[in-house]
Amino acid sequence: MWNRLISVVEEQAQALIRTAFSTSVREAGDLSAGVYDTQGQMLAQAVTGTPGHVNAMADAVAHFIRRIGYDDILEGDIYVTNDPWEGTGHLHDITVVTPSFHQGIHVGFLACTAHVVDIGGRGFGADANSIYEEGLHIPIMKFAEKSVVDKTLIRLIRSNVREPDQVVGDFYALATCNEIGHRRLIDMMTEFELSNLNDITTFILENSRRATLERIAALPRAKASGSMTIDGYSHSVELKVALDIQEDRIICDFDGTSGLDKKGINVPLVYTKAYACYALKCAIAPEIPNNAASLAPFEVVAPVNSIVNAVHPAPVALRHVIGHMIPDTVYDALDKILPNLVPAEGAGTLCNFQVSLRPRTDIKTPEGAVRAEVLAFNSGGSGARPTTDGMSATAFPSGVKTMPVEATEHTGPIIIWRKELRPDSGGAGKYRGGLGQYMEVGATEDHEFDFSAMFDRVDHPARGRQGGKNGAPTVITRENGTKMKGKGKQFVPAGGRVKLAFPGGAGYGNSAERDENLIKRDLARGYISAEQAKSEYGMNDDQITQIFDAIKNGEA
Repeated sequence: MWNRLISVVEEQAQALIRTAFSTSVREAGDLSAGVYDTQGQMLAQAVTGTPGHVNAMADAVAHFIRRIGYDDILEGDIYVTNDPWEGTGHLHDITVVTPSFHQGIHVGFLACTAHVVDIGGRGFGADANSIYEEGLHIPIMKFAEKSVVDKTLIRLIRSNVREPDQVVGDFYALATCNEIGHRRLIDMMTEFELSNLNDITTFILENSRRATLERIAALPRAKASGSMTIDGYSHSVELKVALDIQEDRIICDFDGTSGLDKKGINVPLVYTKAYACYALKCAIAPEIPNNAASLAPFEVVAPVNSIVNAVHPAPVALRHVIGHMIPDTVYDALDKILPNLVPAEGAGTLCNFQVSLRPRTDIKTPEGAVRAEVLAFNSGGSGARPTTDGMSATAFPSGVKTMPVEATEHTGPIIIWRKELRPDSGGAGKYRGGLGQYMEVGATEDHEFDFSAMFDRVDHPARGRQGGKNGAPTVITRENGTKMKGKGKQFVPAGGRVKLAFPGGAGYGNSAERDENLIKRDLARGYISAEQAKSEYGMNDDQITQIFDAIKNGEA
């Protein structure tokens, strides 16, 4: 039955991918799906999805129950919100919850979350000064009652977003996703002759709780601190964490972290908890199912109105820029307790950008020119691990996919002129950091655009571990070399381009200990240049010449 539940929620997630309108869901997999008991406890999550969505959504269903009330939970209902503090951290994430009834009895909930490409306001970016500027806020409410959709809500949504067909389409995709999950859940209950989920709930939660506590109990009773300095918006941000491993819990305290930022990079506590718990679970109990019971022993606290515990009405649109750095901050502390376990720092934050395209304003409006919002998901390199190299252009900790050029260009008059791996960007070490990417972005000749940058690691690249070297920093310029800001909306005239170099992951261990065959492989594949082979790994000109001759002769 446990395996069947996993297949139920995975089909639920795949249904969302197949029916979603936004490329962030359809191409990048920025979503989550799960099944819950009648008390709102998460029983199982889909394999597809992001930790920020899944672990934040683990807390969300209880808010829906509290707001709607059991007496008003009816068969055929569908509930919705994008409340950052009762959902998954910012207004662009739509969470939909559907009660599941079997033979007229309420047996549980299905829930899912997806990032929509636009929710109004200033548009997706860090520029807002409060939540009120960041878009349309939908409190927890009924999207449908007894299977009848609230048309007034649909009209309000359509009137407040730039891409109404796309956004409303995603709402229906989310509702359909839960409906698929509900059908498969009822199929399972019918097959196993279950009238409710009480026994399977007890089995799942008790076993997951016991297994997690056993893992924690086997760890040394110890305390350690970790920290990280990152770019922030207009000034750097300090992330600080203290870990306390006790017999039956791990406390993760962010006291000392920077206060609220004036711009939209603040993080609601639910999102901080999501990524702190994810980091600890990956390191300590990765194979134990992710549910309410296995998450409970990881306790996360942070001062109110710190940048990792922002409260209303703080701007939070780019909460992921800070939130994705939390695992590496936690690992800075955990490495002091459990050495040779966690990776070196990686790019952390996704290298996303949003392009708001419009017809040129310097000439008469060109025929056929259109407005469009294009959101592109991209990744830098992940950090090297204690026994192997980091992954290139791979998102850790979010796990979302890099969007294909073809899919991005299909959504609007945007042109991706360049997209390739960035040699020498991975930090040197016994194990090399993953490579970042080069990208070059422009628009068709009839369009100008606003480029909303959402980058970090410009001034503070990923740090190596155990003697490994730092990864390369982020670089963002115009086509003429003019430097651009790492965050914020910036105008690009017709014919202009944005040139991007995404950061690399850091290295692990002393580079003098790197296997010579791995150095030769990296050189042959173009992951490192001859200059880095000499400066970081000590190769001489004769060795390098031999490798290039072998490539030329088809021998390597």
